[in-house]
Amino acid sequence: MASALSAPHFHNEEKAFAYVEARVWPNGPVCPHCGGVERISKMQGKSTRLGLYKCYQCRKPFTVRMGTIFESSHVKLHVWLQAMYLVAGSKKGISSNQLARTLGLTVKSAWFLSHRIREAMREGGLAPFGADGGAVEVDETYIGRKKGMPIAGAYHHKMAVLGLVDRNSGKARLFHVEKASGTNIQPIVLANLSREARLMTDESYIYRRIGREFSEHGTVFHYNKEYVRGDVTTNTVEGAFSIFKRGMRGVYQHCAEKHLHRYLAEFEFRYSHREANGCNDAVRAERILSGIIGKRLTYQTTAARA
Repeated sequence: MASALSAPHFHNEEKAFAYVEARVWPNGPVCPHCGGVERISKMQGKSTRLGLYKCYQCRKPFTVRMGTIFESSHVKLHVWLQAMYLVAGSKKGISSNQLARTLGLTVKSAWFLSHRIREAMREGGLAPFGADGGAVEVDETYIGRKKGMPIAGAYHHKMAVLGLVDRNSGKARLFHVEKASGTNIQPIVLANLSREARLMTDESYIYRRIGREFSEHGTVFHYNKEYVRGDVTTNTVEGAFSIFKRGMRGVYQHCAEKHLHRYLAEFEFRYSHREANGCNDAVRAERILSGIIGKRLTYQTTAARA
C-alpha cells in the first residue's frame, strides 16, 4: 500500500506548482496585481524561475504563491504541501520541533510556517448555527496562564475560551474571550446562533438572559452533578474542548495569549472537518489549501491579532 505522502506533488516542485495552480486558478491564471485573466502568458525561459507568469495588461510578473500564505517564503512549495498534510492529519496538532525534524527545516521556519497554515485554517463562517431549529451547545473553558497574572482562585489567571457546537452539522466555533462574562460572551452567542436554535448550556448565569432569545433554552445543572437530561447536554462541546486541551498541553505545551486565536482556528477546523463529517486527511488538507488566498503573514504581523 502506497504512503499517503507518496503523491508526486509532495516530492516534485513542478508537480507541486501544477497541483496548487489547479486549485487556486480552476479557470486559468488570475493576475494578483490587477485581477486580469486575459493576456497572461507563462514564462518559458531557461533561467526563468518555476511557475512564473506575466500579465500583459499590467505588465507585471507573478506566480501562484503571490497573495497567499506561500508568498515570499523560501520554503519549497512541495514541502509546504507536506506540512499542510501533516497538520491536517494530526488530530492533536504537530509541534514546530517535530515539523522541523520531519521536513528538514529550522525550528524558526517551521514555527512560522505552521502559523501561516493556521491562518489558512481560519474560516470565519458567517452562517448562523441552528438555523434548522437544531440544538447548539455553548460552554466556556479555561486554559494556560495569562502573562504576568498570579495564580488566583480556580481560573482568574487562565485564558478563557468560548465554544459553540452545532449538533446537526457537527461543526464547531471557538473564540478567545478576554473574560468569561456576559458582556463578552452574550454578543458572540447572539451573532453566531439563529433565533430558531435550541440553546443548550450549563446553569451559568451568563446564558440566562439571552436564553429567552432562542426557541428553547435547555440547561443541565453541573453543580448538582447533572450532565444529561433527555437530549439536553453540553457533552459534545466539552468533547471538542477535551481534544483542544490534550493538544495544547501534550503537543504545544505553551501558548502565548496573543497567538491563542490561531491555535483555536486550527482545532476548530480539524473538528469541523473530521472523519465523522466525511473528511479524511486528504480532504482536510485540500480544504486547508482552499483557504490560502489573502491570508499572507509576515514576521512583523505574526504576533498581531487577525
